[in-house]
Amino acid sequence: MSKYKCGEIVTGYVTGIEKYGIFVNIDDKYDGLIHISEITSSYVRNINDYARVGEIIRAKVIDEEKNNQIKLSIKDIDYRIMRKKSTKIEETEKGFSTLIIMLNKWIDEKTEEISEKIEKK
Repeated sequence: MSKYKCGEIVTGYVTGIEKYGIFVNIDDKYDGLIHISEITSSYVRNINDYARVGEIIRAKVIDEEKNNQIKLSIKDIDYRIMRKKSTKIEETEKGFSTLIIMLNKWIDEKTEEISEKIEKK
């Protein structure tokens, strides 16, 4: 029995791009391929215009899995997942003063921890 069914929309990340398609990792067990013919109804001049390695995208399952491989399509779906806009980090009044106060303590604690591990060996 297949985990993913035809017509289902799945989310995965792009692991590779070749001239013939986009490879997508769906989960720990399943991978998929978006063949170049399943990217768009129009001509694909450069496949890299549609996805980048590491990008998280949505895709539609167009054939049930065989050997943990799934045929996928991004035709006619909104496959791009918008990334959240990063918020600006503002410095607090204390700034790095907490780091200055605690750094020596943290170094001493870590040094002691490492020394204990070495002595046990």
